[in-house]
Formats: sequence, structure tokens, C-alpha cells
Amino acid sequence: MIAPERQNQEKQAAAKRGVSYVEDGMTVGLGTGTTAARAIRLLGERVRAGLTIRGVPTSLDTEQLARLEGIPLVHLAEAPELDITLDGADEVDPQLRLIKGGGGALLREKVVASASRRLIILVDSSKRVPVLGAFPLPLAVIPFAVPLIMRRVVKMGARVQLRTGADQRPFINDDGLYIVDCEFGRIADAEGLARELEAMPGVVDHGMFLNMADLVIFASGELVTEQLRQGP
Repeated sequence: MIAPERQNQEKQAAAKRGVSYVEDGMTVGLGTGTTAARAIRLLGERVRAGLTIRGVPTSLDTEQLARLEGIPLVHLAEAPELDITLDGADEVDPQLRLIKGGGGALLREKVVASASRRLIILVDSSKRVPVLGAFPLPLAVIPFAVPLIMRRVVKMGARVQLRTGADQRPFINDDGLYIVDCEFGRIADAEGLARELEAMPGVVDHGMFLNMADLVIFASGELVTEQLRQGP
């Protein structure tokens, strides 16, 4: 664990480096979460200083923040291909595979990432892991299928929990889906697990982003480093 003050400093440093990749005239995917929010605020500063961009938000919270910052927004229908997306992650392994979805926006985040020429992930030092699985893997599930999916995932050896809100009612994301958080422990075969989960009727998506991040910006203390994904 790192101290909250240091973590906030690292998030700000990663966000600042990520925003430096945004150029005039770009269409930018706007991620969800605390680090992505920092990037959005920095982009807002640049927009007010004259930068011309269009943003595609990945959640209603992100949309609200971007509007407050004065960032012009468009829908995917108006921008079928994005130049760049800036987003955070809950964990990143050495191959730049990710687990995302701590905020529940995994489905829209993945859609926007898939439409982007370049996905840049911004993380603090706590998000770097040797193997995926330290953070529970979120599944976006249609409400009707939740009991079935939870039983099936338990049979796979995971501990599962239906995510709830502050009122203890099931958390519902922007797409009307429930989130089931699954603790698999160390995920030795991320691609195999992804295929197994994707084959389950009722699972709309999972929080593993495999072979999607083009660049990850890591902030650790005063140091900011970048790692490019190798291969296709």
C-alpha cells in the first residue's frame, strides 16, 4: 500500500503525461475513474486555453465532468474511429494486460477503447502487478442471469460477490447491468479465462482488457515511465 497523498501525486503525474499526447483536432476517448478524471480536468484546462478536440465519454459521470470542463462531446455515431483514448486501470501486468471495471464502466470503456487508434493507460505504482488477479475481476451481467452466473463462476474456483451501492441494493451500471466481482486469485491463463467467461450466456463482458493497451504510463514517486505493448 502507498500513502494516499503519494498515490494522488502519482495519479496526477500519470495524467499529465497522458494528456501531453493529445493534439489539436483529435477525437479523444475519455475514460472513467479517478486517474482518468484528472486527465479530463487537465484537458479542460487546455481546451479553455484554445485546444480544439472532441471527446467521447465512457460513462455518465465522465460525461458530466467533461461538460463541466467545457470539452465538446460527440457520440460514436459521429466519431466511428477515435484518435486516442486516455483511461486508467485497476491493475496492469508486464504484458500490459489489464483488469478494469472498478467503477463499473468496463463495457463502455472497452467499446471506446476498441474504436481507438491508440489506447493509453494511466496508472500509479499500486496498479502494477506481476500476474493479474490481485484485484477482483468484474463481470457485467444481465440481471436475470446473475444467480446462474454466480453459481457457475463459483464452480470455476472463484469467490464471487454481487456489487452493491451505498444503499446495499445491487449496483447498476450505466447500461442497466449488474456487476459480479470475482476473486480468482492469480490468473495464470488470462486468455483462456476470458474465452470461458465470454461463452457464458448472460455475461455481457468481463473486465480483462487483453492486447488492447498500446501504451501504459506508470508513475512511481517522482518517476514517470512508459511501456509500449509488444506484438500485435
